[in-house]
Amino acid sequence: MGRKGKVAYLYDGEVGGAYYGIKHPMKPHRMRMTNELIVQYGLAEHLDVFKPNRATPVALEQFHTHEYIDFLQNAKPEHVTEAQVQHYNVIDDSPIFDGVFKFCQIYAGASIHGAQKLIQDDYDIAINWAGGLHHAKKGQASGFCYVNDLVLAILELLKYHARVLYLDLDVHHGDGVEEAFLSNDRVMTVSFHRFGNFFFPGTGNLTDIGFDHGKWHTLNIPFDAGLTDGQFWSVFKPVMQKVMDAYQPGAVVLQCGADSLGGDKLGDFNLSIKQHAEAVDFMKKFNVPMLVTGGGGYKKRNVARCWAYETAVLVGQPELVTDQLPSNMYLDNFKNEKEDVTRVPSLNADKMNIYRRGTIPDTYNKPSRLDMIRTKALEHLRHLEIAPGHGFFERQPDAMLPEWSSTHPETNQEQEEHDYALSHHLLKDYDQADYFRDNDMFAMPWNSAWGKLPVS
Repeated sequence: MGRKGKVAYLYDGEVGGAYYGIKHPMKPHRMRMTNELIVQYGLAEHLDVFKPNRATPVALEQFHTHEYIDFLQNAKPEHVTEAQVQHYNVIDDSPIFDGVFKFCQIYAGASIHGAQKLIQDDYDIAINWAGGLHHAKKGQASGFCYVNDLVLAILELLKYHARVLYLDLDVHHGDGVEEAFLSNDRVMTVSFHRFGNFFFPGTGNLTDIGFDHGKWHTLNIPFDAGLTDGQFWSVFKPVMQKVMDAYQPGAVVLQCGADSLGGDKLGDFNLSIKQHAEAVDFMKKFNVPMLVTGGGGYKKRNVARCWAYETAVLVGQPELVTDQLPSNMYLDNFKNEKEDVTRVPSLNADKMNIYRRGTIPDTYNKPSRLDMIRTKALEHLRHLEIAPGHGFFERQPDAMLPEWSSTHPETNQEQEEHDYALSHHLLKDYDQADYFRDNDMFAMPWNSAWGKLPVS
C-alpha cells in the first residue's frame, strides 16, 4: 500500500432494514448479506470498522436543495401528493417508503465519513458498500437513488485535494455525478456503462465530454449489451492508466455497481466477479487515497459475494474468499429457487454469464467497435491538461463533525479501544427478522425505465 495500508470499513446494520417494496428490485438487505460474508470469511480482522455518522440535513444540503431535503425529511407514504410525486420524481422507481430519510442519512453519512477518514485519519482506503447511489439529482430522486452520496463525498474531498477522480463501474451511466461536475475541472468523471436502445438513464455517449472549465473532464465509455471480461479489460486498462497518468488526482472515488455482473436482473453485461474485482485492484495499485462504494446490483447473492471478494482484494487478502460459502445466517438467501440448494456464484462465474435477453447480436462489442472506443477515449485524454494546477482556496468547514460529549474517551489510546469495542459489537449486532429476508424472485415482472425484469 502507499502509506500505512489502513482500510476503514463503514457499516450501519440499520441500512439493511430499508424496504422499497416487495416488487421493487432494490433490496438493501443485500448489505446485511455482504457484511455477514465479510465477517464469516475473516476479513473484519484486516479492517478498521466504524459505525458511520449519519448525515444531517445541513450536510445533505451541501449539494441538494433545502426544499428537496425538507421534503424527504417529512415525507410519509400515505401523505405524498401527486404534485410532489411529479415534482420530486418519487415515482415507482424511487418511491417514498417508511424510513426513507433515515436510509439516506445512513448511506450518505457513511460516504461523507469515509471521505473524512481518508483526509483526517490518513487511511488509504475507505469502504461504504451501502453508498454509490449515483443517479440522484440536486432536487430530485432518480433511478432508486434519493440523495447523491458520491457528490457529497467528492465535495468533502475537494476541501483538501485539488483534483478528485470519480470512476463508475455500474452498468448504468453515472449521470447524477457527471451532471454535478460537468463544468468543473477539479473533478474528472469516468463511466464505463451500457448505452443505447433506451437503456436507463439514456445518457453517457462517447461525445459527452463536459463544457466550460470542465471540457474534456468528462469521459464516457459506452458499451453494448453482453460485455465480457476480455472486452471490458481491453478498454478499461489502457484508458484508466492514461487517465491516472494525465490527471494525477489527489483522491479517487470508485463506484462498484455490481449490476455489471453477468446474470444481474436489470443489467445486460456478462462480467465475472473476478474481472470486476480486478478493476478495483488495478485502481488500488496507484496508491491514491480511495473511497470505494457499492451501487447497483439486483441479484443479492451475487452482489454480496462480489463486494465481499472486493473487500478481500482491498485489504490484500483475496485468498480468504473462495468458492466455498462459509456458514452464515443468510444461507436461505443464497439458494437457487429452482434447485432449492445453496448456490454460490463462482468467482469466475462462467456459467453465470448468460445474456438474459437471448442471443447477443454479432454487431455488439465487436473488436472494431472496441478499438474505436479505446482510440477515441485516448484521443480525448490528449486534450486533458497534465495535472492542472490550482491556487490556494479557503477550506470550507467539515460537513459532519462527530459530536463528542464528556462521556467519550479523551486520549488516543482510549479512543482506539472505544472504536475497537464498537466495531466488534457492530459486527455481531444483527436484526434477523424474516421480514426483510425476501426471495430473489418477485411476484410480478418489474417494468420501469430500467427495463423489464423477466421471471425465470
